[in-house]
Amino acid sequence: MNKANQIKQGLCFFSNQQKYNSTTLFDQLFTVFRELLMMTGGDVSEALQWLNDVDRKYQITKSEFGISDFIKELELRGFLQRDKTQKILVPTRKMDANIRQSSFDELFGKIRKVRPGRHHTKFDGLGSENALSSRPFEFGDRYNNIDSTESIQNALINHGIDSFQLDENDLMVRDNFYQSNCSTVLMIDISHSMILYGEDRITPAKKVALALSQLIHHHYPKDSLNIIVFGDDAWEVQLKDLPYLQVGPYHTNTIAGLDLAYQILLQKKNPNKNIMIITDGKPTCMKRGGQYYKNSFGLDRQIVNRTISAGVKCHKQGIDLTTFMVTSDPYLVEFVELFSRRVHGKAYYTNLDGLGEEILINYEKNRKKTR
Repeated sequence: MNKANQIKQGLCFFSNQQKYNSTTLFDQLFTVFRELLMMTGGDVSEALQWLNDVDRKYQITKSEFGISDFIKELELRGFLQRDKTQKILVPTRKMDANIRQSSFDELFGKIRKVRPGRHHTKFDGLGSENALSSRPFEFGDRYNNIDSTESIQNALINHGIDSFQLDENDLMVRDNFYQSNCSTVLMIDISHSMILYGEDRITPAKKVALALSQLIHHHYPKDSLNIIVFGDDAWEVQLKDLPYLQVGPYHTNTIAGLDLAYQILLQKKNPNKNIMIITDGKPTCMKRGGQYYKNSFGLDRQIVNRTISAGVKCHKQGIDLTTFMVTSDPYLVEFVELFSRRVHGKAYYTNLDGLGEEILINYEKNRKKTR
């Protein structure tokens, strides 16, 4: 599946966006362009070409504001700038920040509705932080934990303004929980299969990483998040490069990813250490004697054993491992269940729409009380 087909497959996103919440034509175009920019790996020229195609198909622009006007507006607002050497349009830091925030709003906004709580532990008490979401009042709750804003909102909805009253059924509370710092490495599979089989899996994975980084930066600044990608090899990526990651013609060297994550977490002083892996397949590659050993056919015993050994090494250092499988192939599920059982980890099998919710809720749960 080449890049053109990847973007075409992603156009289903836009077919569901014809009733925009945005109030301006610029906002409508910007929503589409931002998505295309992630799909094209930050290639502004290619994203604009696809934007023209989208515009022809869905007739977004009007005679008084066309694509050329939109490009000028992007420059005026500081989202794009001219590269001085190549003289082409490139994304700015402001664009990078906007992509991070939009990913956070898109994914975390959904999760707040399910009221999962915020990084809480089973040890409640006076605590230093409140839960992010409120819950209904229960007998025995402290009255100083009542969320006045949500309680009054419930009362208005339940009783109306004319006959306003506040009773026990309207009350919402925010729990306090003891907090502990957390170090997390998020591993993202960038092997070729992440854009195969008719699905663009890399864009949702990037959005999850962006949302998670935004969550930690704004809500848990004492936590740390490192993001690494793994194909034939594994390497760490910077936050500024994350929106524009591309899948390569790689196999899946999960061993290299686990080894790098292990090295990163050994240097962290936080008591809670976690590795979260987003992948859609089995490991198919490893280094042996300085050479690549690859086998895409079946579960190679040597590769599987080395992968499990790398995971066990992490577990012995108190590192929790969680695997998020973005495919439901029974053959691949067999490997993930074996791996999770041997490393005492967890496994989630989720579709792309539910990936962000699963990972962010899992991150909340992973911040445990330490004694």
